Amino acid sequence: MIKGLAITPPVLGRISIGKIVEKNGKRVPEKDDQFTITSQIQGKDGWIKHPLDEQLRAKAPNQKLRTIPVRMIFNDPELSLRAEYSLFDRQTGRLICSGNGETCQRLGQNGIEQHPCPSPDLCPLAQGGLCKPYGRLYVNLDESDEFGTFIFRTTGFNSIRTLAARLRYYSSASGDLLSCLPLQLTLRGKSTTQSYRTPIYYVDLTLRDGVNLQEAISNAKQISEQSKAAGFYQEALDQVARIGYGNASFEVGGEEGMDIVEEFYTEDSKPEQRKQTHDLNHVQDIQKGLQQSVQALN
Repeated sequence: MIKGLAITPPVLGRISIGKIVEKNGKRVPEKDDQFTITSQIQGKDGWIKHPLDEQLRAKAPNQKLRTIPVRMIFNDPELSLRAEYSLFDRQTGRLICSGNGETCQRLGQNGIEQHPCPSPDLCPLAQGGLCKPYGRLYVNLDESDEFGTFIFRTTGFNSIRTLAARLRYYSSASGDLLSCLPLQLTLRGKSTTQSYRTPIYYVDLTLRDGVNLQEAISNAKQISEQSKAAGFYQEALDQVARIGYGNASFEVGGEEGMDIVEEFYTEDSKPEQRKQTHDLNHVQDIQKGLQQSVQALN
């Protein structure tokens, strides 16, 4: 295996809750109130949608894709959700520093250096919003490719915190049978003072509609036993993935970094400007859509 090259799960496409649009000659991120599943190919109008997007959207209320059935390919939660504080060079997309709140690895004059990681609020290198949490969730959407994944990228604390909790809870409750549980990504909304009481969206992970925890665990045990009888070795798969992640100092490469910087690390407008440009009609439309989503999920 080539050293210095992180071996991450094969990615077939992307899951997002927004898109990049052009405004005043600049490409800027635009949030959405639904999921979009895309391929890894970009056209002149942005990322090209994956065929699964249309298939799932056709079954969704009002064709608003707010839930996606998924399966984890690993039992260890930390192999499915990767997250750390990340500081990118906004010109080149190169990852400069990556930390977990205790220690970090930083690109210095003499190569990769080890430093304490006090979190972005207390780190002098991270002042001005240069460092953010960066999370990647790998999920399987298509049974025809057991190890192929779709990646959901986020710099949002709400999504990272919620996904981390859910993965650990389901893993513990099922006796480390996370890969055998029927799960789904669910889009949720909340309002905060910082968002001026308008909805902001984050991603949650739940059992699929109509399935309770006891049923899910019982079926997961059966699936696990059947897989073992067929010769499938989940523990070995998890271990190989663990080694692959650790094969490089940084998991994120330069090519991926440019896309990340464009989508998540753009310059934010001042709070006063955001408030002045607030579009009430758009907010009411989003709130109406969220209400319909909640009713449909119930």
